Amino acid sequence: MLLCSAAVLSMAACNSNSDQATTETATIAKDTTPATPDTSGTVKGYAIGDAAADFSLKNVDGKQVALADYKDAKGFIVIFTCNHCPYAQAYEQRIIDLNKRYADKGYPVIAISPNDPAIEPKDSYEEMQKLAKAKGYTFPYLIDEGQSVYPAFGANKTPHVFILQKENNQNIVKYIGAIDDNYEHADQVKHRYAEAAVDALLAGKPVETTTTVAIGCGIKDKKNS
Repeated sequence: MLLCSAAVLSMAACNSNSDQATTETATIAKDTTPATPDTSGTVKGYAIGDAAADFSLKNVDGKQVALADYKDAKGFIVIFTCNHCPYAQAYEQRIIDLNKRYADKGYPVIAISPNDPAIEPKDSYEEMQKLAKAKGYTFPYLIDEGQSVYPAFGANKTPHVFILQKENNQNIVKYIGAIDDNYEHADQVKHRYAEAAVDALLAGKPVETTTTVAIGCGIKDKKNS
């Protein structure tokens, strides 16, 4: 593990005392254990095959959004991300592209900012609204105001992906981890983990790589500040 630095994409948006990222870039090793949050360790989050509980969070348009609102969805690409983290910024266009590619096929992106804005003001609700408008987000960008949803999932980085599939009125976790294997160079990606998972689900096939190590900044939680 190493501290985020200005060398990452020439951006210095991570706080050195809490933003941690793994050293893998070109290749992300598979992690056979479920992701766990950087909180007290008492909440382990979801594992592959678990049913994810629904939630209701405020979107940048002021409306509450829940997974249950998406009656026709086949599943969801839930991504914990934020404004300030250089890793999240590096993946921003790829997150936009994921929604463009899969929303109409039944797997919309649901983006959630888990950070406490008192710790990182760039992740405030107002700044989220500005970013979503500037980038033309076509997917919800929700704020986890009570910081209760991210630990339930077991997210510990921004970005951190959880792909869910609807089965028997439940949202079953099918993939946890990184979007792909190269945060730094989108044109040099070799393994598109999130895309491969959704493509497999759409084809009615099992997801081959179900868990990878998420690459990104540590989540800013007021309980750990």
